[in-house]
Amino acid sequence: MKAATINKENSTKERNENTKLFEVAWEVCNQVGGIYTVIRSKVPSVIKEWGNENYFLIGPYFADQAAAHFDPATDFSTPIGKAVLEMQSRGFEVYYGQWIVSGRPNVILFNPYSIYDKLGEIKYFLLKDYNIAIPDGDELLDKVAAFGFQVKEFFHYLCGSDFCNETIIAHFHEWMAGLPIPGIRKSNLNIKTVFTTHATLLGRYLAMNDQEFYSHLPFYNWEEEANKFNVAPIANIERASAHGAHVFTTVSEVTARECTHLLGRTPDMILPNGLNIERFEATHEVQNQHVQVKKKIHEFVMGHFFQSYSFDLDKTLYFFTSGRYEYQNKGYDLTLEALARLNWKMQQAGTDMTVVSFFITKRPFYSFNPEVLQSKAQIEDVGRVVEEIQHQVGDRLYKEITTITGNYQFPDLGALVDDYLRLKLRRNVQSWKTQNLPKVVTHQLVDDAKDEILNFLRTSNLVNNRHDKVKIVYHPDFIATTNPLFKMDYTQFVRGCHLGIFPSMYEPWGYTPLECLASGLPSITSNLAGFGDYVVNNIEDHDNKGMFIIDRTDGNFNRAAEELANMLFEFVNLSRRDRIALRYRCEEAAMHFDWSNLGKYYDEAYKLVSER
Repeated sequence: MKAATINKENSTKERNENTKLFEVAWEVCNQVGGIYTVIRSKVPSVIKEWGNENYFLIGPYFADQAAAHFDPATDFSTPIGKAVLEMQSRGFEVYYGQWIVSGRPNVILFNPYSIYDKLGEIKYFLLKDYNIAIPDGDELLDKVAAFGFQVKEFFHYLCGSDFCNETIIAHFHEWMAGLPIPGIRKSNLNIKTVFTTHATLLGRYLAMNDQEFYSHLPFYNWEEEANKFNVAPIANIERASAHGAHVFTTVSEVTARECTHLLGRTPDMILPNGLNIERFEATHEVQNQHVQVKKKIHEFVMGHFFQSYSFDLDKTLYFFTSGRYEYQNKGYDLTLEALARLNWKMQQAGTDMTVVSFFITKRPFYSFNPEVLQSKAQIEDVGRVVEEIQHQVGDRLYKEITTITGNYQFPDLGALVDDYLRLKLRRNVQSWKTQNLPKVVTHQLVDDAKDEILNFLRTSNLVNNRHDKVKIVYHPDFIATTNPLFKMDYTQFVRGCHLGIFPSMYEPWGYTPLECLASGLPSITSNLAGFGDYVVNNIEDHDNKGMFIIDRTDGNFNRAAEELANMLFEFVNLSRRDRIALRYRCEEAAMHFDWSNLGKYYDEAYKLVSER
């Protein structure tokens, strides 16, 4: 067995040394979505297998993103460098250098805007040769068409030399990058192509509008539905990419079923998403980091809630859900219903625990809610006066104690504080306190009357009443260190919470529960999410490792809500010791999802495409 493993590793290494691998993605040096995490986190493990000289990434050039992500090359003596210079001499705006991430991979970036004068011609041949009609005036599709043309021409230049006498694998991620595939096949270039769809756009739209999406999958007419949702050009690009690739892959069994019916081709392989777990590892520090960040969340909670009423922070749990705003797809509707039921269960049980549940998503807003900001500023004023009093009392106490003559008596601390500071503290506290309920949403939404989250909370009266055991904080923006309310980044925020809730109805993979796991945080997701489906089928005793999965396959919303509410109630009733132990088991289990382990699926895909 050991000899067979060594022989397999040697054959893989030998194949990699004689092969050039290109990964093409819209998210290379361009942080716009989840695929950015896939590509970026995978880089170190790919370079370990392939080496810098055999691995290249291709993406679009956008100056604002490139400023932070791209380091231009100075040496153009390699075959790739020479191809870049050749394209530049022919008027293409192409950049060659390194991506400023772990591993520093070589990247080739194309500026789509630089060939907009050729868009008419590009669109004509897309329609003529592949029946892909790109409408005028769609900015994203224009950029995708221009980028795809440049990538195809780049491979033409490479194969015009003897570069393509070696084995060349080009791996295209998602429809934004897949457009060169039909052209590569039509020109019969000596390039092995792999296409990975991380989700189908048509599937996402259908799931948002059909509660029984998976039951109805075999019966959809993809062409009619694509026209109905006005996504026909994208659906055609996805289908052309899937059918044109030598090897077609996706990220989960859940999405594979979707591809079979909506793209007309069943994926050859499943490539589950991983993470560079090393970036998250805290080993024995996982609990200490949780406690440190939790203190910062405490500060926000005190400023947000305690001006109206207080509760015991030592008996408070922080839940959160996050992601793009897709009310049903992301399971926000189910999460809200389960939290409302949890609130009732906790009240009935007479528990002394409190849950603060955060909804972190992106919604149009005008600004922060001024009352929320004011409360934050006022409690900071209170804190500054308290610090003044601490310093004054400390200095005077030390002086009084060291100058005592005769028998020692503990000084009257109250007498050590100036009346000025007493009055200042009293005024600050009184101006901060209010009879109003704490705000549910931290921002002024553009159209809060139509916001589905807010409307549910109003209807269910889950509006941060004093008697509510479940409190809600709806934050319609992403968390960053520049955020005046939290003053931390998203990864830190996750570490400070106790539980992530992601019961998606449509989720091709789902990085949020995996990021929780890597941060030592248990989470709940569904078996309709790619990650949840993978866990159910590949991880034994997953509940004990902090990966809780609810069943959403039967489409029964009421049953799923009760199952989720019961899971939440059981978690609330865990002892602190049990929660700490679970946190450590989570971090340990995360190693299964490191790219050093899951990268083997990519190796198998590259082996398969090399043989075809």
